[in-house]
Amino acid sequence: MPKRTESKRGGGTISATSRSAGTCGSRAHRDDGAVSAVGAEPGAVEVDTVPHSTARARLHGMRRLFPVTDETAARTPGDAPGARDADREWALEELARAYAYPAAPANPGGTGAWLRANMVSTLDGAAQHEGRSQPISGAADMRVFGTLRGVADAVVVGAETVRQEGYRPARARADFAALREAAGQGPAPAIAVVSASLDLDFSLPLFTEPLVPTLVLTGASADPGRVAAAEKGGARVVIAGDGAGVDPARGVRALADLGLGRLLTEGGPRLLGQLVAAGVLDELCLTLSPMLVAGDAQRIAGGPGTAVPERFELVSLLEEAGFLFSRYRRT
Repeated sequence: MPKRTESKRGGGTISATSRSAGTCGSRAHRDDGAVSAVGAEPGAVEVDTVPHSTARARLHGMRRLFPVTDETAARTPGDAPGARDADREWALEELARAYAYPAAPANPGGTGAWLRANMVSTLDGAAQHEGRSQPISGAADMRVFGTLRGVADAVVVGAETVRQEGYRPARARADFAALREAAGQGPAPAIAVVSASLDLDFSLPLFTEPLVPTLVLTGASADPGRVAAAEKGGARVVIAGDGAGVDPARGVRALADLGLGRLLTEGGPRLLGQLVAAGVLDELCLTLSPMLVAGDAQRIAGGPGTAVPERFELVSLLEEAGFLFSRYRRT
């Protein structure tokens, strides 16, 4: 039986007027094709259908650029940094170690969880091309995307992104089963949808057929009829705001209280901007795509700004086929 949960700690809110997210740069569903890249989720494109840069990914292995390790340094004279990692596809266990969450995710914001974001951007700062992130992605990016989902307890996403991208339940991945079991996790991450209006189709498989019940974060003044519809559809409603909107810090704490401490947000940009402005984002996993698109495409984060720019420090940097995979943590 779905439960309605209330979190009573507060801060700023994600308003009803902002909905919850734009879809540009969302990392979840780029197309309706089948998945062939290791680590990709349903909705991602087949490797053979992604842009020309992806084909080159088959010719280049992933290499670590930062931090420099003993293995990196143990190359033959004349090798480029990270050459020992090159010309091969990293094993699942290697990627999982590279993107492991902190052992004790007690973050500086005091939410009791560790919230990371996964986004993609071109060299000129665009989070999409012609409204979609798929054209600026690639096979290695999809492997990293799948790995980030594979190690997370829950995926936090805005309602507009769910509507536009056709989100489905996260599936159980056989290649992650042992890793998740060892970490005390369920077979798949829960999807946590942030919505003020609850203007969602609760008859969709995201709500009716998940392996792990889908969570819906909303405010205390949400329409009771929509709350009832969500619960009837199978969602677990979590109250995380005093008004119509969701307080980002309160929402993160509510998920932590449910035992979901390893959090991943896939946007969209408006939701990410609100999480940044609220000071609850602990880590950004940013793929820098070796492409230029020009135009007026949206950045990875939008909405309200921070009063003072917040400093993040580089934790790691990987490269494959010209794509850079960076991890930054809040200092």
